[in-house]
Amino acid sequence: MSNPIAQLNKIFDSRIRIGIMSALMVTESVNFNELKALIDVTDGNLATHLKTLEENKFIKVEKGFIGRKTNTTYSITKVGEKAFRAHLDALEKIIKGLG
Repeated sequence: MSNPIAQLNKIFDSRIRIGIMSALMVTESVNFNELKALIDVTDGNLATHLKTLEENKFIKVEKGFIGRKTNTTYSITKVGEKAFRAHLDALEKIIKGLG
């Protein structure tokens, strides 16, 4: 059996990325301001982490408008969901292995 620590995904080392992915696992889509309030980070910090997740194809970004205001929403991709579940499974194995 492989080492569960080796199964952890480096992309999810950040608490902010874990927060983003957790929010998207339970919601169809979330807009930028909702994520910012939920995770309690600055615009720039959140944007940087979202970009990393997008570049890795873990989240999908959709830009649109509500009236004249821009509205950017984020949703999890199948690839992202699979990667995040694998990361959580590895964490669970580590915790059970230590108990």
